[in-house]
Amino acid sequence: MGTMIIDGRKIEFTDEKNVLTVIRKAGINIPTLCYHSEVSTFGACRLCTVEDDRGKTFASCSEKPRDGMVIYTNSGRIKKYRKLIVELLLAAHCRDCTTCVKSGECVLQELAHRLGVQNIRFKNTREHYELDTSSPSLVRDPNKCILCGDCVRACEEIQGIGALGFAFRGTEAIVMPAFNKKIADTQCVNCGQCRVYCPTGAIAIKTHMDEVWEALADPNVRVVAQIAPAVRVAVGDHYGLTKGKSVMGKIVNALHRMGFDEVYDTTFSADLTIMEETKEFLNRVEKGENLPLLTSCCPAWVKFITDQYKEYVPNISTCRSPQGMMSAVIKEYFRDPEHAAGKKTVMVSIMPCTAKKAEAIRPNSFTDGEQDTDIVITTTELLRMIDNFGLDFATLDPEACDMPFGFGSGGGVIFGVTGGVTEAVLRRLSPDHSKEAMHEIAECGVRGEEGIKEFTVPYKGMDINVCIASGLANARTVMERVKNGEANYHLIEVMACRRGCIMGGGQPTRSGDRTKAARARGLYNADNTMIIKKSDENPLVLELYEGLLKGKEHHLLHNEFYIKD
Repeated sequence: MGTMIIDGRKIEFTDEKNVLTVIRKAGINIPTLCYHSEVSTFGACRLCTVEDDRGKTFASCSEKPRDGMVIYTNSGRIKKYRKLIVELLLAAHCRDCTTCVKSGECVLQELAHRLGVQNIRFKNTREHYELDTSSPSLVRDPNKCILCGDCVRACEEIQGIGALGFAFRGTEAIVMPAFNKKIADTQCVNCGQCRVYCPTGAIAIKTHMDEVWEALADPNVRVVAQIAPAVRVAVGDHYGLTKGKSVMGKIVNALHRMGFDEVYDTTFSADLTIMEETKEFLNRVEKGENLPLLTSCCPAWVKFITDQYKEYVPNISTCRSPQGMMSAVIKEYFRDPEHAAGKKTVMVSIMPCTAKKAEAIRPNSFTDGEQDTDIVITTTELLRMIDNFGLDFATLDPEACDMPFGFGSGGGVIFGVTGGVTEAVLRRLSPDHSKEAMHEIAECGVRGEEGIKEFTVPYKGMDINVCIASGLANARTVMERVKNGEANYHLIEVMACRRGCIMGGGQPTRSGDRTKAARARGLYNADNTMIIKKSDENPLVLELYEGLLKGKEHHLLHNEFYIKD
């Protein structure tokens, strides 16, 4: 416990790790570009610089709080200093702001306005670089990079990939993949966390909105949408609605208004995933083969394993992801001339994840050589489409999804948060359908924001060892322990993004701790209101097994993972 004097006010502090945190605790929104609480302190941008009572200036993000410190956050000297920093950053920055994908959401743009930077006195002497569009999910524009290092630290520290790094020094410094490779030629997993942490438009989502508009405009095309669970708890933020509240009904209305012929809920195919994955899991446990079973819902995690832990490729579940299952089933459904009605079906997947774009074009995600998911757009792209269409989203009345694939269980809804897949599997394994049993499963260790969770659950006289990880750096820790014989699991669930799909690379980026917690709570609240909690209780799923899927389960719902050469 200690006290500091900040702008004339006495502020107490306890275990805050830096002066910046204490300043923000005092209600002062001090500007930063390179500081994020979940990665290491870099101290590159210097915008958080403050002044003490002796005239010393220092970056508050890298200074530990000390009892008796006297801090001035907005002295005349500091204001001029911050304004000059932003002016210099803009001088070496592409300033096509009106056409930038980040316009209106760019932190640099916001700070320039906030600090009153109205002209740039310095000439841009930086070399112009070509865009890197090699990735199926992301676009790199080095001309918009401000060298804050956020993407480098996110990729290295949170994801443990290290696809990006600094090259050269001084005025020639640049962020790039090693040896200036294209991002697609690295071990990038397309998770998009670099894009989440980037404060400008230097790393952006590769958009596919135009393809969707073209399909919607074609009278000979039936455009079908599927909406992932995590999307429903992120869209409302953009329109000033309660953080984390499910707005699924409004999204369905918006898509119908934009011209989508059918709108389905990916929670339906999440139920299919649980049915198939649970069956596969029990079969492997019985035979004692290819354990631990590695979940296959997250495409960034799957690529991570196939790139870096090839010996564990046979351990990956052969189940397609919910996106893949839904698209395959819908394409099969509309192959029936009676359902097709002479129209071509275009499947549009609305996901919180940039890696789903890569999954859609992965050869083993095709059925009989045909691409099942035609177009993937992210939550962020969906927001832009709604705004482009001119809809007043907040006033839209909620609508139900279309049948016969518009209804999922509570177990399918919680797929969007870390631990949700495992919880749905445990529900499926439980013969007890009571609320008490569901509550007991929820309390067994499956929930929580911890990066690595380990617990054991009893099942028919044996103990099932489970590990849940989110964030690929945590996943690497788990896999190294398994590889070295230090841990013995039956089931490992991994989501590449910390906290799960609710914080996917395609979600809106302005999200602090309260927003993150609200999104998880929103999915659990949606689960609480569902009448059906277990995937095997979904009557539409059971009907599908007796009808369209009969004899085609493996063909439509499973695939094989190939080791990259």
